[in-house]
Amino acid sequence: MSSIGKLMKQAARMQQQMEQVQAQLAARTVEATSGGGAVKVVAKCDGSLASIKIDPQALNPSDAQLLEDMIVTAANQALGQAKDIANTEMGKVTAGLSLPGLG
Repeated sequence: MSSIGKLMKQAARMQQQMEQVQAQLAARTVEATSGGGAVKVVAKCDGSLASIKIDPQALNPSDAQLLEDMIVTAANQALGQAKDIANTEMGKVTAGLSLPGLG
């Protein structure tokens, strides 16, 4: 088999592995809290938010800015964790390759 043929087979195999990892990442979740647990955010490892839970005692209209800040903090933490997991898992698929745009 020519080296081009081998490269094409390897690329097809890698594409299939990447699709499997992406599907697994879409199902995997991480969570982060802020405000001592007043806000909990669950993010999927595909980069989307799954849920936001707010302790009813944190719902004080005069402290809306504080609650908003807690939500942003928890969301950023959860999405950061999700991104780290996604990068690690995708890195396993592309390990050893030095193709532009895949490393």
